[in-house]
Amino acid sequence: MTKHLFKSLSALLLTSSVAYGQTTVLNAQAYIDVESGQRVAKPSLLIQDNRIVKIAKQGELKVPKGATVIDLNDKTLLPGLMDMHVHLTSDPADNFLAAQNFSIPRKTVKAVKNAHTTLMAGFTTVRNLGAPGYSVIATRDAINAGEIIGPRIYSAGYSISITGGHCDDNFSAPERKSVSGGVADGPWAVRAKVRENIKYGANTIKICATGGVFSKGTKVGVQQFSEQELQAAAEEAHLRGLIIAAHAHGTNGIKAAIRAGIDSIEHCSFMDDEAIELAKKHGTYLSCDIYNTEYTLAFGEANGVPEENINKEKQVSKAQRESFRRAVKAGLNMVFGSDAAIYPHGDNGKQFSRMVQFGMTPLQAIQAATINSAALLKNQEIGKIAEGYLADIIAVDDDPLSKIATLENVTFVMKDGKVYK
Repeated sequence: MTKHLFKSLSALLLTSSVAYGQTTVLNAQAYIDVESGQRVAKPSLLIQDNRIVKIAKQGELKVPKGATVIDLNDKTLLPGLMDMHVHLTSDPADNFLAAQNFSIPRKTVKAVKNAHTTLMAGFTTVRNLGAPGYSVIATRDAINAGEIIGPRIYSAGYSISITGGHCDDNFSAPERKSVSGGVADGPWAVRAKVRENIKYGANTIKICATGGVFSKGTKVGVQQFSEQELQAAAEEAHLRGLIIAAHAHGTNGIKAAIRAGIDSIEHCSFMDDEAIELAKKHGTYLSCDIYNTEYTLAFGEANGVPEENINKEKQVSKAQRESFRRAVKAGLNMVFGSDAAIYPHGDNGKQFSRMVQFGMTPLQAIQAATINSAALLKNQEIGKIAEGYLADIIAVDDDPLSKIATLENVTFVMKDGKVYK
């Protein structure tokens, strides 16, 4: 407890040491240009408030009077990492069934804790795809207000589900009449649910197009929403200027979601040739969580995950990794999505080595978590170390282009021009 408190106080002190209204010079051994793949030696970055305003070679940059100088000459810099699929309100070590009954305040407290942990792991931007009670929207707003520490959050509010589908509450007894806040049946009901999420602050949308691993009574390969319902959700989100993600394991659900105009497909476990061609034609982004299966199969039973859900994980794990490999080979748009909460928050970076193991180069894996994710989010201010971009910057001890696992141990974190680690 004392050690954790000391770390928290240290983070707060560092946060206040580099704040808006200040000028910072950041020196490093090198930085990774994530577009070209070049490792640029001995950079000196001039940061004014929350933006990178100048990049030069060390010794060639005039240091403004009163600037804070940070020397990381044994480190390699990268843009802040992005995870496009997290669930900040859940922890995998909690008993699975008991956690179904956690209150909204309890889940919000978990979101605050896990947001801090995620930022400390080097992930400066995340997309939270589903949470009850608008709890992560409240967490996001508190972060933006400077009241708590965490990453930049795109939050979907409630995941949209059919009655009895993945993302509904199927664990409660019938007499409790428990229904998830995201349930909608029919195109107009789906539109209304998108509008409701936006009303209460959602800045992205998620819909569950197929069954899932961690729900009761659903089959992972079976399509849930009709294509017309998926299209209604996509149109409504796009009318309001938001991107929309579809949870989709099964082949038919994946293809229906792509045809409907969904921006990103989550999980993508059973991809056939037609699905790959459709994703290529439509420019759809794919988010494949190919690390967390290892945690579930190793620890799921001890954490109280029911046998039904363990068996479904076994069904999708190998297929999902093969779909990932084929998607990479086909040159599809790929983003980094871990599904953190299925495994511990803060371990997000462990997925990088699996992405390389199953077909990506180290640069492609880094691009998935930087410029590709920024493109999906339509945010042209993050994802690169470049002049004019927001100062979201991390540092690691080794060159990630030759040792991708170094991204599991981020040693320096700056978000929005402020140092947190």
